[in-house]
Amino acid sequence: MAAQTYVAISELHPNISHPRVAGIIIGKTDVKSFPDRKNFGMDRFTFGFTVKDSPDFFINVTAWGGDAYINGLASSFSTGDCVIIENPLVATKDLEKGDRFCPATPSHYRLLVTEAHSQVCLCADMDTTDRLLPLIHLPVKDSRDFYTLGDIVANGQKLDGSVINILAAVKSIGDTKQFTTSDGRKGQRLEVRLFDDSVSSFPLVCWDREAIQLMQTLIPRETADAKISFDSFRSGMTATVNSKSIITVNPDTREASLLFSYAKEVSESGALDQDEMLEDVPVESITDVYTVSQLKQKAQENPEAFFGITYSFISKLDLDSSVSKVIRTRCSRCKFLVTEDFSSCTNQLCPGKDQTFSATTGFDLLVDFTDHTGTLHACNLKSPVAEKTLGCTIEEFSSLTDDERTAMKWKFLLERCKIYVKIIPSTKMKSGIRGMILDCSLADAGEVKQHMSALLQQRL
Repeated sequence: MAAQTYVAISELHPNISHPRVAGIIIGKTDVKSFPDRKNFGMDRFTFGFTVKDSPDFFINVTAWGGDAYINGLASSFSTGDCVIIENPLVATKDLEKGDRFCPATPSHYRLLVTEAHSQVCLCADMDTTDRLLPLIHLPVKDSRDFYTLGDIVANGQKLDGSVINILAAVKSIGDTKQFTTSDGRKGQRLEVRLFDDSVSSFPLVCWDREAIQLMQTLIPRETADAKISFDSFRSGMTATVNSKSIITVNPDTREASLLFSYAKEVSESGALDQDEMLEDVPVESITDVYTVSQLKQKAQENPEAFFGITYSFISKLDLDSSVSKVIRTRCSRCKFLVTEDFSSCTNQLCPGKDQTFSATTGFDLLVDFTDHTGTLHACNLKSPVAEKTLGCTIEEFSSLTDDERTAMKWKFLLERCKIYVKIIPSTKMKSGIRGMILDCSLADAGEVKQHMSALLQQRL
């Protein structure tokens, strides 16, 4: 019954008296201040937000007032909250003025909230809230109206300055950088890396606190309007979240569902962690020796990939699992696991789906290694390094009996090995890092003794 007292956004009109609107916040800007023309030396404060009350209708709202009122109101709700707007002024949009900096909406009007006449509060009506909450996952544009990251890269500077729609998954979220401008104003900057089936990494930059707070709640590898510009420093394209942007998290669309499946698969395969990271180097050039705890500590202090050697025990090596868990076949182009008949890739977003199918088969193991300082879990040991380590090909391994595979496992298990490893920051791993084994062999007793002596000297 309470929902019937609200005016639908689609029915709003300047002639409506004392409208009462319920909606979910789908976008919000930072508070800004301007000199008050009527009161010399005073500032007026404002911020904007966008509310949605149905799959097809949403409207921009602007709040004006004094410092305490505006900052208090802005801090009382966030994107994703359901609110009730009491007695806003319904005004016709002016695309030549302020409205050209706001998200495009299907409504001919905008709402104005003032301290003297209006009120905005969180919605306490559970029936209304339950009706509104699913709308946060419905894009404000046609689900098929978007650029892939590959389209953006291919079009290059032709898109410079354009505001376009992007469907992409979050690869990683950087740290927020604080700065002070030359005129003393404080600011912040957050860079998020996006990916899809066409591009493995693409920068999205956020400057507003509201956008940064929203981005920091996201889980990388799960699934906006953005301004596209050419970055002369990078010599490439970059996307920026601005006041016209609406970010839809985990969109409820077929296209987003396909992208989510792709993102999940490539994330689990470890392919994303290898992309755009430090190129592998010859193992002979790797000389720095670490304990497991030192590897973890350095990874926490430095977000870049690095290489090292560790003398550790192999504490988990599941060679006696089913062969399908040890040897896997993946699409050569998108790294999806393929069906047993090896005839096609099941990823509907595979960039090579219209081309001749190509796949690679190899060892695909997760290995734990342990020393006296701790354990590094789920390190990748893949072909061709795995063949060299195990001393057999995938064909030879497939023909081994269960007892022979168990015997091979115990050849390494709980034996101290010299392991060359590439350490990569990874938000997917609980430890925050992923290890890629570049070479692994049983350690020479003399080398181990020399290593232990060096560790003893460090402690002394």
